[in-house]
Amino acid sequence: MTLSKTFDPTSTEKRLYALWEHNKAFSANPENTQKPPFSIMIPPPNVTGTLHMGHALTMTLQDTLIRWKRMQGFDALWQPGTDHAGIATQMVVERSLASEGLSRQSMGREAFTKRVWQWKEESGGGITKQLRRLGASLDWPRERFTMDEGLSRAVKEVFVALYNQKLIYRDNRLVNWDPVFKSAISDLEVENKEVNGSLWYIRYPVDGLTDTTLTVATTRPETMLGDVAVAVNPEDERYRHLVGKQVRLPLTGRLVPVVADAYSDPEKGTGAVKITPAHDFNDFEVGQRHQLPMISVLDAEARITLDEIKEDLQAVAGLADPAFVNGLNGLSREDARKAIVAELDSLGYLEKIEPHRHQVPHAERGGAVIEPFLTTQWYCDAAKLAGPAVEAVEDGRITFIPKQWENTFFAWMRDIQPWCISRQLWWGHRIPAWYGPDGHVFVAHDEAEAQTQADKHYDSAVVLTQDEDVLDTWFSSGLWPFSTLGWPDKTPELERYYPTSVLVTGFDIIFFWVARMIMMGQHFMNDVPFKDIFIHGLVRDERGQKMSKSKGNGIDPLELIDDYGADALRFTICSLTGVGRDVKLGRKKVEDYRTFVTKLWNAARFCEMNEIRAVAGFKPETVQSALGIWLLSETSKAVEDATKALEAYRFDEYALTCYRFVRGCFCDWFLELAKPVFASENQDEAREIRHVAAHVLGQILRLLQPVMPFVTDDLWHAFGFGEEGSLISQSWPEPVQLSQADNARAECEQMIRLISEIRAVRSEMNIPPSQKVPVFLKDASTEITERAQRWQEAIGRLARVSEIDILEGELPQGCAQAILEEATLVLPLEGIIDLSTERKRLQKELTKAEEEEAKTVKKLSNENFIARANPEVVQEMKDRLATQKEECARLKTALARII
Repeated sequence: MTLSKTFDPTSTEKRLYALWEHNKAFSANPENTQKPPFSIMIPPPNVTGTLHMGHALTMTLQDTLIRWKRMQGFDALWQPGTDHAGIATQMVVERSLASEGLSRQSMGREAFTKRVWQWKEESGGGITKQLRRLGASLDWPRERFTMDEGLSRAVKEVFVALYNQKLIYRDNRLVNWDPVFKSAISDLEVENKEVNGSLWYIRYPVDGLTDTTLTVATTRPETMLGDVAVAVNPEDERYRHLVGKQVRLPLTGRLVPVVADAYSDPEKGTGAVKITPAHDFNDFEVGQRHQLPMISVLDAEARITLDEIKEDLQAVAGLADPAFVNGLNGLSREDARKAIVAELDSLGYLEKIEPHRHQVPHAERGGAVIEPFLTTQWYCDAAKLAGPAVEAVEDGRITFIPKQWENTFFAWMRDIQPWCISRQLWWGHRIPAWYGPDGHVFVAHDEAEAQTQADKHYDSAVVLTQDEDVLDTWFSSGLWPFSTLGWPDKTPELERYYPTSVLVTGFDIIFFWVARMIMMGQHFMNDVPFKDIFIHGLVRDERGQKMSKSKGNGIDPLELIDDYGADALRFTICSLTGVGRDVKLGRKKVEDYRTFVTKLWNAARFCEMNEIRAVAGFKPETVQSALGIWLLSETSKAVEDATKALEAYRFDEYALTCYRFVRGCFCDWFLELAKPVFASENQDEAREIRHVAAHVLGQILRLLQPVMPFVTDDLWHAFGFGEEGSLISQSWPEPVQLSQADNARAECEQMIRLISEIRAVRSEMNIPPSQKVPVFLKDASTEITERAQRWQEAIGRLARVSEIDILEGELPQGCAQAILEEATLVLPLEGIIDLSTERKRLQKELTKAEEEEAKTVKKLSNENFIARANPEVVQEMKDRLATQKEECARLKTALARII
């Protein structure tokens, strides 16, 4: 096989991935107890989803780990699957129906859910095909879906068990409510948007005190119909005399108390806030503390409803008009707000209006403004389940990487609120609860079991009605680590792969998914679901901005794969993924790392042209040449460093180790230094160096396989190392100890430094590349002198040196110099360049560089600037200063070289 001039990612990726799948190269084998198990659970993407950069980041890191562990000899399971994504999927299908003039209500529940399943089979799960394009080596025959029969059974088992343990119950509490979709939604499905609004200052007359009012500031005057108190801070001297008194609500005439509560901030607004527990989460907590009533004045569609305040309406002269209030019934919150503000103004109770920019919650899907809504839902007692989960992290059974995320986890878990697990949807796991004629609830695995319970309870046959709601999707995904392995059955997979080895995910779902998996795993498996949790950052654009549709700065990973290949994208992601920091990604970075793929390919072509092929039975310890021993020693160091990096989840260090070794050591130095050997008459040395090159190329392909699986496998087969598609099953390289490694390393590194110094002088002095120059060694040791003579041909070619000799006596004028240990390298340049001109040029550049450095130092020394500036801007300036200092140092060194 002859390598083509360039690597073709498109055809290679398609061919190799199909071959891997056909050969079952990704398959775990629970029956093979000779290998230790290693398992990772995929964070199941939504069945409606398409591959985005967040997916590409998470999946690349997981795939790198799983491929590495396979090579290390582990029985590795990477469990695939997708989430049914209740609200997202239902919205997709409802939109499709609307285009046909249909609705789910007109179809009925059974026909609608049948339509969703049909959509899922025909159009859902496209993301799994896209993951294949990324090279993700998931064990596809084991793919699960959160609504498949096995997982649905697990969900029922868990619900019934928690209900019987009194850890699931019904309660009337505030939830995030989507008034368009008419369902409770999770915090993760809420997006806070900063909007321009108003702050309305409203006077509430104090009962019993003539001409005395208490002014409150609010962003939601329409909810004042449901006010049950006004709160002031107990430390606020302005209002201390009013605590315990009552104020009368304008418009309704109802009397409500003034309560003292630390929630009221004296620095905000007037320091007095109206308390509406049924329409605000903070007010709800205040209401609980003071045992206040909860009055709902908005219905499920966020329209005014007077059902709970009709009896409270009082006709108070100049203060309230029941006719006006009755006219609000059925208005949207927006229209009611306008009408209420106008009426308050006409009655003289609107003190002022101020522009106010504030956060307003919106539904992530659909964009509706979210309403805190008081409704009866199913809840899980998360606080009881949180205790063992916290202990598991405290005692080290679970480790967060980086460790700082433990504090975030603890803070949330130790103050965890009841978990609303019901949703007013039709697509999802329907709650296994049935109601009798009097509303008595029967929770069971199926209707027959519920009927048996009911017949016994009523002592007669009754008709039951199943709960209409479905479970929050986080409920089923919280069981993912064990439900996908066959629980509640005792399967070989469950026995072998639980607990899993590591979870790789973003910090944004620590609370929603990670915490729930730990709680559920501890409760039902009596063990943690994973041992390590690697938390990666967000993918941002190259400027550090969060990617979003509105900003237009998002990048489609599939487009990057089309343009640069999957290997380039994967390597870029790994190289940018440091512990505890976000990933700043742009097309330019991927393009740059595509050149690394090209570099590897070109190096392989050079090897091929120099008759380098896989050698059976090669033994590194038999190598005699310094060049060969040095390369083998550097290879061992690269293997050690890459292994340590992956063990510590330092993907950036792993990628950097591979990059430096392949590009710098192997391509830029070894292959260049080997060229004279290949052309020499010493056939034994040439053969040895060819064998070393072949061996190290094989090690490189193994090292890079986890992150660059396509190009490495293609080259593996091309060089005769194994069958096509077989690199994935090869062993991870091991470092070797060589007896002469220290001497060989010292010699080769010294010659590399010598060549590098000469190159630096040539570059700084603007010596034309075509011009060869002589080099003299002054005060050099015998060792350096002998090595320079031995490597003269390589030095001449790589540093463009015409001759290398010893210099006795004083340094001549018209030279440039460089220092190599105790020796001075002297380059006579008279007649080649004008050193006086070069000195002036360098001095001018140095002066300019020092001025730029001084400007940056001055800015960074300005405390006012630092206090006002964006932290990212400050960091950029610090980085720039470091670069400026390096440039000044370089120019000073260049000036010092001129004699």
